[in-house]
Amino acid sequence: MGAVTPILPSRADLWKRALAATSMTFFILAQAPEPYIVITGFEVTSTFFFILLYILRLDRLIRCLFWPLLDIINSVVAAVFMIVVSVLALIPETTIYTVLGGVFGLAASVFSIADGALIYRKLLLNPGGPYQKTDAHDKL
Repeated sequence: MGAVTPILPSRADLWKRALAATSMTFFILAQAPEPYIVITGFEVTSTFFFILLYILRLDRLIRCLFWPLLDIINSVVAAVFMIVVSVLALIPETTIYTVLGGVFGLAASVFSIADGALIYRKLLLNPGGPYQKTDAHDKL
């Protein structure tokens, strides 16, 4: 049996994490209200833990949860929270860092929606999972 390579995160997932971290950095520099920083920090942390989960193959050990569905739910919840925070940051014209944090937060929410859609599409095309064993007569 050969070595199994871990599932690497998608490009949308990496962009989402980078944009959310940038948005959080701008909110910290602007000394924005704490909910802005906490919600963007939550999004960065949860995305990091899902990436770590897939890289360390913990999804194969904990089989009682359907991890791709949880990843989709995480992407949707993160997108909703980031949209709300970003719009609230853009409404009052405060500092340039707050506006930049809101713009990067909106971009992160777009990539979060794209990441959830990509995972959903992957589930539709391969509902059994990438590691499902099949018999030789099933391929005919």
